[in-house]
Amino acid sequence: MFCIAPRLRLVKPRQACSAWRKFSTQGTELGLPATLKRVLDNGVSGQTVRVTGWIRSVRVQKRIAFAEVADGSTLKGIQIIMDDPQMASDLTTGCSVEIDGVLADSPGREQSKEIQATAVNVLGRSDPESYPLQKKRHTLEFLREIGYLRPRSQTIAAVTRLRDQAEVGLHTFFHENEFVRIHTPALTSNDCEGGGETFTATISGSDHPETDFFGKKVNLTVSGQLHLEVFAGAFKRVYNFNQAFRAEPSQTGRHLSEFWMIEAECAFVNNLSTLINVEEEMIRSTTQYLVDKAGADLGFFSHKNEPLTRLIQKLTDRHQQFARISYTEAIDILQKADEKAKFVYKPQWGNDLQSEHERYLAATHFAGPVFVTDYPADIKSFYMMPNPDSRTVACTDLLVPGPCELAGGSLREYDYNRLSKKVDELGFEQGSLDWYLDLRKFGSTPHGGFGMGFERYIQMITGLESVRDIIPFPRHAGRCQY
Repeated sequence: MFCIAPRLRLVKPRQACSAWRKFSTQGTELGLPATLKRVLDNGVSGQTVRVTGWIRSVRVQKRIAFAEVADGSTLKGIQIIMDDPQMASDLTTGCSVEIDGVLADSPGREQSKEIQATAVNVLGRSDPESYPLQKKRHTLEFLREIGYLRPRSQTIAAVTRLRDQAEVGLHTFFHENEFVRIHTPALTSNDCEGGGETFTATISGSDHPETDFFGKKVNLTVSGQLHLEVFAGAFKRVYNFNQAFRAEPSQTGRHLSEFWMIEAECAFVNNLSTLINVEEEMIRSTTQYLVDKAGADLGFFSHKNEPLTRLIQKLTDRHQQFARISYTEAIDILQKADEKAKFVYKPQWGNDLQSEHERYLAATHFAGPVFVTDYPADIKSFYMMPNPDSRTVACTDLLVPGPCELAGGSLREYDYNRLSKKVDELGFEQGSLDWYLDLRKFGSTPHGGFGMGFERYIQMITGLESVRDIIPFPRHAGRCQY
């Protein structure tokens, strides 16, 4: 039995493990400079090290100078001690540096180690008069205006690391549960939701945008669900992690025009509670992964934020199931609360829940996640399985404090005749969904699936008010920088 080691040579398993240990402790097998995280995690006092990064702050005294260097791999960076203040003469906030020195235990409480510098080399200068980021608290609104520099801020850097680890946690959950990842297309001739809030893809300057390149109107996808259903007809459990696009003019802190979604489809599932169990475990598993792998970044947001601390505890407590209520029960709760809550939109059976209703249920009444099930059929999508009462469909929305609606899913209609009738009633373009209907002709199974907005998940666990501070480059109505 053989495997491939980092140097791309065939070696026996024991040799491969040895080569990997060398890479993981030194970080030099690829010739890349060590990250500060690697130095702090694996370095020992008295060891000679070389670090690279960007200067966050400089403080020069009469006989000594201090600097903080960050490279995005850690929350707080590392402190550099310079016994000769002249070593700091060219250092300014924002400049990039390469520093040689000796790793030492730090007497301060803010960090475990510091570096006694022996050589300081400025690689890229930064004008201190015009550099926008200073060692002070900047508002998130200000940081959005300098999107090309905001990754250097502590808040956005922590969000970015959480995004990275959350994605790993999600993939880990799905792979451990035998889901196969499918790369669903960004370009599609179908609108999954049927709401028409799509971006049309066309050749620049074309006089016939609806037919010019593909021979038909093509949109940027709003969801990969329909395409996942194709593969759920062969692989049983599938998922994607893709960008989605919606041409919504909303300017709230919960909406983006370009965002990321995690979606899953499961064949041979005919019980909504089974689907809900998968959603709940996905969120618990991913959040626990973050607690284990990115606890410092989670702590950055939850420190002195008791509601967020309690929420994360609920998300990882497997002894307490998320609350589950029907839409009808939700309306009853909201109507009873209306006298005190004074909702702008009066809760009424048959109408969709407004954000103020969702916020009350998740943040006030349950003070945590709550699945709302069995919405009226008239306000939900065409592909959802009708319940026996014919008034409602077997669907669920997960409501949470912060972003309110986090995820949504349903059992799918798998009977050809019923679904075909529904498509005709809604007036879809003739023949546009024939392929989707044909899935119900050839070995159709009971199945269901769900989708979760990735940015909304990160928004929930950080407590940040706007989803625009969650994504690296926010796109929304009137805004598409860079």
